[in-house]
Amino acid sequence: MSNPQDIAGTFQRALSISESGSPHAVLTSPTQSYLAQVGGISLKSTKALKPFSTGDIKILLLENVNSTAINIFKNQGYQVEFYKTSLPEDELIEKIKDVHAIGIRSKTKLTSKILQHAKNLVTVGCFCIGTNQVDLEYAGKAGIAVFNSPFSNSRSVAELVIAEIITLARQLGDRSIEMHTGTWNKVSAKCWEIRGKTLGIVGYGHIGSQLSVLAESMGMNVIYYDVTMIMALGNSKQVDTLDDLLQRADFVTLHVPATAETKNLLSTPQFAAMKDGAYVINASRGTVIDIPALIEAMKAGKIAGAALDVYPHEPAKNGEGLFSNELNGFAEELCSLRNVILTPHIGGSTEEAQSAIGIEVATSLTKYINEGNSIGAVNFPEVSLRDLDLDQENSVRVLYIHQNVPGVLKTVNNILSNHNIEKQFTDSRGDVAYLMADISEVDQTDIKSLYEQLEQTPYKIATRLLY
Repeated sequence: MSNPQDIAGTFQRALSISESGSPHAVLTSPTQSYLAQVGGISLKSTKALKPFSTGDIKILLLENVNSTAINIFKNQGYQVEFYKTSLPEDELIEKIKDVHAIGIRSKTKLTSKILQHAKNLVTVGCFCIGTNQVDLEYAGKAGIAVFNSPFSNSRSVAELVIAEIITLARQLGDRSIEMHTGTWNKVSAKCWEIRGKTLGIVGYGHIGSQLSVLAESMGMNVIYYDVTMIMALGNSKQVDTLDDLLQRADFVTLHVPATAETKNLLSTPQFAAMKDGAYVINASRGTVIDIPALIEAMKAGKIAGAALDVYPHEPAKNGEGLFSNELNGFAEELCSLRNVILTPHIGGSTEEAQSAIGIEVATSLTKYINEGNSIGAVNFPEVSLRDLDLDQENSVRVLYIHQNVPGVLKTVNNILSNHNIEKQFTDSRGDVAYLMADISEVDQTDIKSLYEQLEQTPYKIATRLLY
């Protein structure tokens, strides 16, 4: 197997520079910018582990990733290339060949076709909740750790849903459109307060549970359905089946990932099971609602209103005329319906959320590049070791990603056996395993020898040594 994440070039340059006596050979002293970004580690107790000039690390950021991430990467000394939009596939393939990390949001698709060209890629940052835009299995087997931000925009999405519930209940979207066209239409028929109504939440994770608390505070009764048993917050109640929720809820809101099981989770049978005059909200993924079936249910008067923030196919950039039948065959018909709120995937698009996401994901990528810490990776074994102390001289951190087969640890430990292994941790996830070990009493010659021996092992995916 080729080694797509190897930083062999920068590693070898570090070794050669060290041997030539250059003062920039190995960064063993912590820098203020580095420590500031990884949690305020004391300057007196720990040292930064980076066997490379940080200027050799290239970061590609797409889709207008927040400036907080850019600042973190630049403070590390990394080379940062930034784009406000996604890139066409051919251009992305060319760009990804040389970078060590890439940051994306929801529009960029990192398929196996693209990732196979990423020969230096160590890690991917999804600056959003979802990771379905990345071929996670291929990335994991190639030794590429993928990180996301599962928490940071939860509040923003929950607040949007609350706003949509009220907007649908009062038909505010229609009244606003009418006023913009000069029509005065003061009506109360089929306009409701949300107090006392039942909200059904499908998926009681970070967003669903926050939404539950907000809805209760406004006087709503909350029920929820989830495939796992989850402790209820406040007075909300978990129901046993999706059908139970659909039959009881006045408003149904979806907060589930895009999987084979959730595709068309709401379709004709589910709409038929709902209350007459119920409302549907989707701020999760565009494939979880059968939108043509929703259109028919609304035309029949079964569903009184809907709010959609996500769609099966979404434009790769902002602009006029992009949400059309050419992208989704139902677009024109959907836009013609009354009491339908359509937003362009903005659930997490607030200044607060994007700033927090930038910090969270950029910090995860930095810690993985600089320390090997993979905690929070979505496709990769989660491994971490405590920091090395400054007085631990001649110590090396071994990061060894390999195929999860018997006998590998024996081979690796035989290679490390001439040195003192101070701490070691390994974990596996599917076909991929990840070993971290801190070894001491190592000089420059030993480092080069260790690296070469580990690279020659038969089930190696990628090797990095930090010191």
